Amino acid sequence: MLWSIMSKPLDLNQLAQNIKQWGLELGFQQVGITDTDLRASEPALQAWLDKQYHGEMAWMARHGMMRARPHELLPGTLRVISVRMNYLPANAAFASTLKDPTLGYVSRYALGRDYHKLLRSRLKKLGEQIQQYCGSLNFRPFVDSAPILERPLAEKAGLGWTGKHSLILNREAGSFFFLGELLIDLPLPVDQPVEEGCGKCVACMTICPTGAIVEPYTVDARRCISYLTIELEGAIPEAFRPLIGNRIYGCDDCQLICPWNRYSQLTDEADFSPRKALHNPDLLELFSWSEAQFLKVTEGSAIRRVGHLRWLRNVAVALGNAPWSNAVITALESRKGEHPLLDEHIEWAIAQQIEKRNACIIEVQLPKKQRLVRVIEKGLVRDA
Repeated sequence: MLWSIMSKPLDLNQLAQNIKQWGLELGFQQVGITDTDLRASEPALQAWLDKQYHGEMAWMARHGMMRARPHELLPGTLRVISVRMNYLPANAAFASTLKDPTLGYVSRYALGRDYHKLLRSRLKKLGEQIQQYCGSLNFRPFVDSAPILERPLAEKAGLGWTGKHSLILNREAGSFFFLGELLIDLPLPVDQPVEEGCGKCVACMTICPTGAIVEPYTVDARRCISYLTIELEGAIPEAFRPLIGNRIYGCDDCQLICPWNRYSQLTDEADFSPRKALHNPDLLELFSWSEAQFLKVTEGSAIRRVGHLRWLRNVAVALGNAPWSNAVITALESRKGEHPLLDEHIEWAIAQQIEKRNACIIEVQLPKKQRLVRVIEKGLVRDA
């Protein structure tokens, strides 16, 4: 029998209801509870690693099956409280940025402050509230940075289902939300998974610029623009550079095309509001940033983790994909000699610019991008 701090039997059903209410009061849009059993996810995880789909993310392989064993992260864990928080700002421009190849597209989740600290702080408060109610509790919050399979946990907790792009989808909220987990040692009643809603739709698979969704529910990170512009430390493979277009940090195409994101909800969190310097930014302006400017603009932002060098690498690729102009070539030439990695991408970008000038080449991804923009403008009325 469990007892509360007030020496009364602990009503776990009531506590579960309280936890969900407390979570909403802390700014989460949904709270679910599940057990720690992720054995069903282990074969797919191992197969994904065996195929090297994790690319250079060695930490994925290093932690191996620990990701499917939450109880190893906090001994005694009996339940996982899974939460989601919307991040889509009201003034996030999708179509207008994608349509203009002179602007840089930053994945919408990274326009504001880094979400890790915010979610972890709220989860800690939730844990402390449960602890105060119970009198004794071991808990540990996680947000994206620990070796834990957060999406299978969210699915088991009823927060949504796994889409073919491998992200969690929710019927009332689409997929523009962050996930977080609170591991606890209480045997709370668990929630039930929801029915999947993708059916025969493969929109995310067909729109992916690089064909990274190699089969339903499986992403080859080595082909994914988010991986190429954020996780990859070296040179971006030349075959993928034209396909990146003007995406300089991450990619949202598979989410933007998804019919369920017609129901995506806007965030109320001020921290997720776009920073002016990152919202529809001019590529030439971004390429002119010194390291000090980069660090100043990205202070408290998820973007800072790529560092100034990789930031310039990404922008150089986008400039190579931009319409021909002398200003672009001059800007690219001006940063030659700073680093061999940057030089490689500058040389490629200049060659692309010269080829466009001589042959009037049309953007490689124009047909796909036109389709995506039409869908966004029709279905995402919040587009600025």
